[in-house]
Amino acid sequence: MGRPRIKDVAEYAGVSAKTVSNVLNDYEHVSEQTRAAVREAIDVLGYRVNIAGRQLRRGRTGMIALAVPDLDIAYFAELARHVMAETERLGSTTLLLETGGRREKELAAVRGFDAQFTDGVILSPLALLPRDLADRDTRLPLVLLGECNLPGSADHVAIDNVAAAREATEHLLARGRRRIAVVGGDLRGTLNTSRLRTLGYQEALSAAGLALPDELVLPVPEFRRADGAAAARGLMRLPDRPDALLCLNDHLALGAVRALHEDGWSVPEDVDVVGFDDIEATRFSIPTITTVAPDKRGIARRAVRLLLDRIEAGAPGGPAVDETAGHRLIVRESSGA
Repeated sequence: MGRPRIKDVAEYAGVSAKTVSNVLNDYEHVSEQTRAAVREAIDVLGYRVNIAGRQLRRGRTGMIALAVPDLDIAYFAELARHVMAETERLGSTTLLLETGGRREKELAAVRGFDAQFTDGVILSPLALLPRDLADRDTRLPLVLLGECNLPGSADHVAIDNVAAAREATEHLLARGRRRIAVVGGDLRGTLNTSRLRTLGYQEALSAAGLALPDELVLPVPEFRRADGAAAARGLMRLPDRPDALLCLNDHLALGAVRALHEDGWSVPEDVDVVGFDDIEATRFSIPTITTVAPDKRGIARRAVRLLLDRIEAGAPGGPAVDETAGHRLIVRESSGA
C-alpha cells in the first residue's frame, strides 16, 4: 500500500478532504466529534503531513542555507550546531555549506547559489567587498555573521569585538603583565575581526598609559594551531620577550600553549595565554585556557529570527538591522585561575 493521502483519511473518517485539511490546520469551526474521527483515521492509517508540498504551495522550500568559512575551525562547527538546532525548533531545515573564505563562493551564497532551493541565507563572510552587496537581489533574505566591513548592506549579528579584546587585555594588565603580544593581530587592515580585536587591545594599553610595541602585534597566515605555535616561538625569541599572549582565536591559543610547553616555558608562570571563542577543547587542554566566550547560542537565535522574519515578510522590509550579541571572559588556568 502506498503512502496514505488526505483522500484516504477523509474516506476512513467519513468526511470531506476539506474537513481533513481544516483539522490539520487546526481551524476552529470543526466539531470535536469530527476532529476526533479525523485524528483516529490519521493514527490508524499512519498519515503524515507532506511538509515539502505545503511549503512549496506557499512559495517556500522550508530550508535555509548557512555558509561558513571553515568547519575545521571549531567555532564555526559549534555555531552551526546552534543554528541547526534553532531552525529545527522553528520548523525549518538548515543546509550547511563551507566557503573556504573564498570570494566567489561567498558571492554564490549571496546569490542563493543560483538555485531556488533555499528561502534565505545566513553567511559568515571573510572576502566579500562592499560593492558585492550593493546591487544584490534583496528578494533573497540575507543575514551576515561576524565582523565584516559591509555596513547597512544586510541584517547583521556579531559580538562587540573591540570591547571583548579590551576586557581580555585589561585582565592581563590586572595580573601585572606589561609585554602583551597579539597573535593574529592587525594594525592597519580593514575593520575585520582581527583589526577590531587589535583596536580593543590598543585601547586597553592606552588607558593603562602603555606604549604600543609594534613588534608584539603579529599577523598570522591562518588561524590554526600550527600558526599559533609558530607565532609563540617567534615572539619568545625576541630580546625583550612578551609576558602574555592574546591569541585572537582558540586554535592559535592551543598551538601557542603547546609550543611554549615544548620549548620549556611555563604557562602561566612565565607567560599568560588568552584565546577567543570558548571552543570545547579549551576546557580540556593542559592548562585550561582563558578565553572570550561569545554567546554562540544567542548569535544563532538572533540570526535565525532575523532571517525568518524577513522570509515571513515575503519582501524586503525596512532598513538593515544590526544586532550585538553578548560575550564574557572566562578565566582559566592559562592566566592564573
